[in-house]
Amino acid sequence: MLKKLLPCLGSYKKYAVLTPVMVIGEVILEIFIPLIMSKIIDVGIGKGDIGYVVRMGALMVLMALFALLFGVLSGRFAAVASMGFAKGIRKTLFDKIQEFSFANIDKFSTASLITRLTTDINSVQMAFMMIIRMLVRAPIMLVSATVMAIVINARLAVMFLAAIAFLGAALYFIAIRAYPRFKAMLERYDSMNASVQECLIAIRVVKAFVREDHENEKFRAAADAVRKAQLKAEKMLILNMPIMQFVMYCCMIAISWFGGRMIIGGTLLTGEFMSFISYVGQIMMSLMMISFVFVVVVMSRASAFRIAEVLDEEIDIRDSSGNKDLKVEDGSVVFDSVSFSYSKNKDNLTLNDCSFEIKPGETVGIIGGTGSGKTSLVQLIPRLYDVIEGRVLVGGHDVRDYKLGILRNAVAVVLQKNVLFSGTIKENLRWGNEEATDSEIIEACKTAQAHDFIASFPEGYDTYLGQGGVNVSGGQKQRLSIARALLKRPKMLILDDSTSAVDTATDSKIRQALRENLKDTTKIIIAQRITSVSDADRIIVMDDGRINAIGTHDELLATNSIYREVYESQQKGVA
Repeated sequence: MLKKLLPCLGSYKKYAVLTPVMVIGEVILEIFIPLIMSKIIDVGIGKGDIGYVVRMGALMVLMALFALLFGVLSGRFAAVASMGFAKGIRKTLFDKIQEFSFANIDKFSTASLITRLTTDINSVQMAFMMIIRMLVRAPIMLVSATVMAIVINARLAVMFLAAIAFLGAALYFIAIRAYPRFKAMLERYDSMNASVQECLIAIRVVKAFVREDHENEKFRAAADAVRKAQLKAEKMLILNMPIMQFVMYCCMIAISWFGGRMIIGGTLLTGEFMSFISYVGQIMMSLMMISFVFVVVVMSRASAFRIAEVLDEEIDIRDSSGNKDLKVEDGSVVFDSVSFSYSKNKDNLTLNDCSFEIKPGETVGIIGGTGSGKTSLVQLIPRLYDVIEGRVLVGGHDVRDYKLGILRNAVAVVLQKNVLFSGTIKENLRWGNEEATDSEIIEACKTAQAHDFIASFPEGYDTYLGQGGVNVSGGQKQRLSIARALLKRPKMLILDDSTSAVDTATDSKIRQALRENLKDTTKIIIAQRITSVSDADRIIVMDDGRINAIGTHDELLATNSIYREVYESQQKGVA
């Protein structure tokens, strides 16, 4: 799974290559140090050659210093490479999410994507650092130390070969059992993060309804589910270290017993035995490293799979490969026998055989009950979703023929959920046009009836908005969102129930300003209130995913029962 992520290394590849090089240099030096030590004991001390002892001792110290240097460099290079790798994955993952269509986004929860961008990538980063350092060092050290031990005494080394085979089988068994448990644990993390995110975003609602105890219990249950899943996963991994230590200590006891008898029998020198013990220590340390890396890799494998799942997601909507210079000439719209389903299932249609035409500069209202398909209809215009049958034309061309950036810059959509970002009011408004001048911003805000309340703030347009615009009201959010859309100077403006939180007088002023200031812009207004669309050139009545009727306010009052019923229900009690 990590192979899929390796391209994310980018310019940090050199550090990922240098790390194993430094590790190999460190291991080679460490392997020869016990051999020199045995020579000092058996040759230098055994024969009383002090000069030999000094020369070989100095060589051993020098080799130790270089081994230390290589170790420090390998640690530094590994840290740089792993952090760069994590940075590359985050950027690649975030870029991929930015390419997602609404349909792609619907497949992943926000909390899950956040977990993948944070916890999962941190896990993969740790595993990668272990792989390029410890997983290079440990096998080389294991093989080299085993070879040296065999050279010194093959009979004693046989014990380790049997132990290594046994440990390999045990680690494999633990790995295949632990992986699905860690995958389930990460899914519990998703649920916990979703609970936290939902509570923090809606904290004012929680307090208004005095539901703190309910949310506390909800979080406690989510956290406890994470604990149980983590405990279940860890139960497999905790077997790893005891098994390894038991086997290794048994080997040490056996080596000490048989090695001591060989020294007494004269078939093994004291220096050789000490070197052998040193190699035994290196082999034991290598096995411990492999064991530790194994634990990290098992944990990160589930994380790598979850990251790859997002990267492998097939983008639902892609740019056209046609004419790159095709521009949106006007705000005309044609729906030609359009059918649509979120599940792409023709037996479960959200929109069914919808056909109509909107002329450039026309104002069209859309009205209908909840779930009638109003929002789904307008989301097809800027290709937030794609039709499954029929076609949608904007400016005389199928929306699929345009580059997405060109199409969406020509169509400004104010969605039902008005989202503002952390930053000043002016910074939020410039999302519509980064180059907008102060006078253009003020003009757009006056059209959206937002200028007066902005001017009443002490900091005016430099007033800082908290995350999501928490320090402005719902109606103020809507007006700021409309002003932001107007700064795009679009060919078409879609207002999806975007004045529901403002009073009828302000709603009327917004519509009047739009008529006067955006005469050439096509305006599509989705509304629940009849008064918000009554002065539109035409009104589309939606019912259960179909177009029930199209006409002016007076025509629909006279001929359409659905429209008349909504109108009469809203007029009750009105003087």
